[in-house]
Amino acid sequence: MKQETAAVARPMGFWMALALVMGSMIGSGVFLLPASLAPLGWNSVIGWVITVSGALCVASVFGVLSKALPKAGGPYAYTRAAFGDGAGFAIAWAYWISMWVGNAAIATAAVSYLSQLFPVVGTHGVSAAVTIVIVWAFTLINIRGTKLAGQVQIIWTIAKLLPLIAVIGLAAYILTIQGTNVVRNFELSDISTASISTATILTLWAMLGLELATVPADKVQDPERTINRATLFGTAGAGGIYILVCSAVVLMLPVAITSVSAAPFADFVSVYAGTNAGTAIAAIGAISALGALNGWIMCQAELPAALARDGLFPAFMGKAATNGTPRNAHLFSTSLLTLVILMNSSRTMASMFEFLILLTTAIVLVMYFGCAAAAFCLIQTGILKVSLGFKAILLLAAIYSCWTIYGAGSEALVWGIALLLAGFPVFWLLQLARGSKAVS
Repeated sequence: MKQETAAVARPMGFWMALALVMGSMIGSGVFLLPASLAPLGWNSVIGWVITVSGALCVASVFGVLSKALPKAGGPYAYTRAAFGDGAGFAIAWAYWISMWVGNAAIATAAVSYLSQLFPVVGTHGVSAAVTIVIVWAFTLINIRGTKLAGQVQIIWTIAKLLPLIAVIGLAAYILTIQGTNVVRNFELSDISTASISTATILTLWAMLGLELATVPADKVQDPERTINRATLFGTAGAGGIYILVCSAVVLMLPVAITSVSAAPFADFVSVYAGTNAGTAIAAIGAISALGALNGWIMCQAELPAALARDGLFPAFMGKAATNGTPRNAHLFSTSLLTLVILMNSSRTMASMFEFLILLTTAIVLVMYFGCAAAAFCLIQTGILKVSLGFKAILLLAAIYSCWTIYGAGSEALVWGIALLLAGFPVFWLLQLARGSKAVS
């Protein structure tokens, strides 16, 4: 009976955790990125290598932290252990906001792809309604249980990986038949620091989510081992696929086609396979975005629930349903997500997507640096026992986080810091409320 209870309490094994990481990372961005990267040529490949290398350093930090502190909340738990309740709350507050704001961007992208299949979906009013229906559908799936949500995540992840692997296979076949003549020439004079930096920032959005397996740690089986493996393998797997598939499209299609393409993957398949794949790519893009949305919706409830259980958020957010899912946190977070969608319904889908990406990226970058700083602090206090090699990786993760924050621009940095600071008044008000209840 005890074993059965433990299985119910921790339904997420390695494959579900891996699907959560990879499925949440591989979203809408990868299908549009080649158009932005095309003018950069081989600089984009170097940018991808730097981005994936930096992301692996950050993933290593999360992996080690998850071993030492296998607690729900991930980044919140780590910064709280290192710097106290205030810092932990501020990171969690900003990160939580980035989740449901970012989910609005992902859902918007999914509906944008669906509008290519069903034009009526793209009309004013209808797009917002469809977006809201989608986010509530995934919320209800997550409320039904973490195991069901994890199974759905595995299915969506496989569905989105197959076409990407097919594109890689097509590129390999073309290179085998036609040789490297189809690949853009490498010219050393075209390589520049500015272009590499631009490519690194553009590719960063595609790597966000590498930390997600740490958030529902209390739902993960053997979290000390599973989270670390899922985070590292998921980051490496997604990064490897990104490098191969985006580089194939950027380097094997004429830049005149790719840079103005609304569906670069469809153009790649059409040029080399001789078919019009626009409809298929639109369907794949929708599947990819929806798969990412499922994982992020799971975590947008798990994080505030963890805070509530620690007494740093209103108690009702920590109350779980009979199946263990944080039902109230799901309902509240998705209600806020719905408001974001309604408030931005007057924008075009493109402008709304760009604004929400900026806001989300800014907060996540600050959170990455905060977790690297937390790891440094925990090493100094003796909570983390690490090797000299890991200290070098930690330093690289911190440098990478600072560099990407700088590269994201002043607007992103201002948004990130503003939302971080906005958490402190909320924290103090909640502390006052707790104090008054304790007195009474």
